Amino acid sequence: MRKEFRDLAPPEEAHEAIASLDLAAGAEEVPLRDARGRVLAERVDAELDVPGFDRATVDGYAVRARDTFGADEADPAVLDLVGVVHAGTEPDVVVGEGECAEISTGAVLPDGADAVVMVERTSERDGAIEIRTGVAPGDRVMFAGADVAAGERALGPGTRLTPREIGLLSALGVEEVPVRARPRVGIVSTGDELVRPGEPLSSAAGEIYDVNSYTIATGVEEAGGEAVLYPHAGDDYDQMERLLVRAAEECDLVLSSGSTSASAVDVIYRVVEEQGELLLHGVAVKPGKPMLVGRLERSAYVGLPGYPVSALTIFSTFVAPAIRRAAGVPEPAAATVEGRMATRERYAEGRLRLMPVGLVESGPTVSARDGGGETAGDDGGDGAGETLVYPVDKGSGATTSLVEADGIVEMHPDTGYLDAGERVEVRLFSPDVRVPALFAVGEDDPALSRMLDRIDRPRFIAFGSREGLRRLRNGVPDVAVTTVGGAPGFETAELGSWTREWGLVVPAGNPDGVTGLADLVDQDLRFINRTSASGLRTSLTEALADLAEERGASRHDVVDAIDGFEAGVRAHESPARKVLAGDADVGLGLRATSARLDVDFVPVGTETVRAFSTPDRAGKPAVRALAAAIDDGDAFDDLPGYDG
Repeated sequence: MRKEFRDLAPPEEAHEAIASLDLAAGAEEVPLRDARGRVLAERVDAELDVPGFDRATVDGYAVRARDTFGADEADPAVLDLVGVVHAGTEPDVVVGEGECAEISTGAVLPDGADAVVMVERTSERDGAIEIRTGVAPGDRVMFAGADVAAGERALGPGTRLTPREIGLLSALGVEEVPVRARPRVGIVSTGDELVRPGEPLSSAAGEIYDVNSYTIATGVEEAGGEAVLYPHAGDDYDQMERLLVRAAEECDLVLSSGSTSASAVDVIYRVVEEQGELLLHGVAVKPGKPMLVGRLERSAYVGLPGYPVSALTIFSTFVAPAIRRAAGVPEPAAATVEGRMATRERYAEGRLRLMPVGLVESGPTVSARDGGGETAGDDGGDGAGETLVYPVDKGSGATTSLVEADGIVEMHPDTGYLDAGERVEVRLFSPDVRVPALFAVGEDDPALSRMLDRIDRPRFIAFGSREGLRRLRNGVPDVAVTTVGGAPGFETAELGSWTREWGLVVPAGNPDGVTGLADLVDQDLRFINRTSASGLRTSLTEALADLAEERGASRHDVVDAIDGFEAGVRAHESPARKVLAGDADVGLGLRATSARLDVDFVPVGTETVRAFSTPDRAGKPAVRALAAAIDDGDAFDDLPGYDG
C-alpha cells in the first residue's frame, strides 16, 4: 500500500511535535574527572573557603601592621626575626610586638601577623629586619575565602562544565558531580543496500556504505546525547519491527534514517503506527519532506531521510536542538564574537595584553559609560540590543575569574586605551560560551541565589551593595542588588525588594550568653565581621553608632573595643562558619544562615534588600523574570527571617 503525502506540516509544527516528546533522562552522579562537557543538574555551593587559610601573596616578612606605621627609607622600623614560614608547612612561630617572620609566597600567615612586607622594602641588619615602608592590616595577604567563600553559590544548575568550571570544582574538593544524564539515542539506518564501513562492499550489487549511522551518532554526541548504534535494518517489516522495538526499550529517543518516503517498500511508518503513535509524517521543507515524528513504546521517535545531506540537515534543524534541551546543552556559538566596549579601559604598559572579558547584552540602547560618564553609543536604531564587553580581573590567584570571563580581547602594545563604545573582537574560551541572559552584581543573599536558580544563564558577582550600585551607574550589569537605602542617585527601575533579619551568630547553646551588640564591646569576645563592601557591615556600623550615642561615647571608641571588627570575610555564611570552627565567639550574619548551619542567633535588626536595573535593561526577558521571582515570593519560603 502506498502512503500518500497529502497535507504537509509546516516546519513550526514539526518543532512543536518534537518538543512534545519527553527526551529527558534524569540526573546522575559522575566522577569529576569524567564531567567535562556535562551539565550540572543542581546548584553546587562551596563547602569550604578557597584558599582555606590566610596566605602571603609575596615573598617577604609577616608583621603586625601597627609595628610599621610611620616607617620609611629615612626612619625604618627595626623588628626582631623570630622564624621562617615556608609554603606548604604549618607555621611554628607567633609574631609578637616588635617581631616579624620571614615568609614565602603562598605560605600560611602565622598567628599574630596581619600583613606582609615585600622583601624588596626590607634589609637585614645584625639579625634584625629593617622595614622601610609602612603597611596596613591585610596588605599583601589573601584571606581565607577571598577567592571562593564557603557557602557561596559556586555554580548553578544548567552550567556546562568546561575546563574552567572543572578547575573551580577541583579547588572546592568536589569528587562526584550531579549532572543531567545524557539522553540515550538509538540510531538505526535502514535499507538492504547498506554496508557498515570496514565490511566488504559490492558496488556491482548496488551496495553503499552506511554514512548516516556514524554521521548522526557524531551529531548526537555533539549535542550532548549518548549515541547507541544498532545493526542496520533491511526493508523487511518484521526485521524492522524487532529492531525498532528493541531500540525503543533501551533508549530515550530512536532515530532512523531511510525508509520514510511514500514508496511501496518503505514500511517504517506502518511500524510506528502499529507499535506506538505517529504524530507527523511529511514536513514542508526541502530537503527532508518525508520526516516522521512519533512515539515507540515509551521512547520518542524521529525518522530522518535516507540521503546523508538531507538526514544531517533535518537532524541539525529539528532534532539536535531537542537533544540539547534535554541534556541542558546550550546552542553552539561561534569561537569569536564582536561587541562594543562597555567601559573605557586604559592601558599603557607597552606589552601585549590578553584581557579577560565578560559579555552582556545591552537593552534597546547602550547605556555603558566609562568613569568619566561617556556613553558607548546607540545600537543603530533597530531596537535590538548588542553585545557589550567588559574587563574581568580578580587577580592572578582567583579561580573564579575564569568562570566570570567569557573570552579574551587582545590589547596591542601600542594601544593606549580602548574607548567606551569601541568595537572589539572577543576570542571565546570555548565555542560553547553563551552571553549570560542576566548579569547581576551587588549584595550576596540566600534568597537571591534561589531566584537565580530559576533563570536561564544568570551571572551574579557579589561585589557588595555600594559597588553594585556604582557598576550599575556605569552601565555594565543588568541588575544591582543592594541594601543601601534612599534613591540610588541616578535613573533606575526598581524591580522589587524584600527584608531579611540580621544579627549575631553564636555557637549552639550561646555559651557566652550574648544578648546584643553591647556584649561585643563589654565582653572579651572574638568577633568575625563582613568586609566593608557588605551591606550587613553597613547595618552593623549604623547600629553601633546608635549604641555609641546611647552611651555618650564616640563611635570610634565603641568600634575599637570590638576584637576583630576591622577584619572581615566576604560571603554571608563565612562568619557563621568561623564560629562553627571555633575560630570566633561571635559572627555577623543572617537568621537564615544560622538556621541552615545549626548555630544560635541573637537578632539585632532587619534590613531591606532592593534590586534595580537601568531603564533600558528593564525590558530584558531575564530581568523581567527576576522581577517576577521577587514578586512571586516563593524564594522566601522556608528562609527564616525573610519577608517578601
